[in-house]
Amino acid sequence: MINIDTKNFSIFTIISLLFLTAGIVFYIYWGSRYGVWSDSGIYSITIVFVLSGILGTLLSLYEKPEEQS
Repeated sequence: MINIDTKNFSIFTIISLLFLTAGIVFYIYWGSRYGVWSDSGIYSITIVFVLSGILGTLLSLYEKPEEQS
């Protein structure tokens, strides 16, 4: 099971959350500004930002299991 602990909150978590926010804001801004909501170019840029944000946040908050001796 994956253990996520908020005690591991670091600069990497903040950067990852900024990537996630940037992807969502970029998609909403572009769609509302240009009226294009179904463009593959916008999807590809948004997916890179959002997935980087999600995976980075999960990896930075992941708690490594302690080895039992």
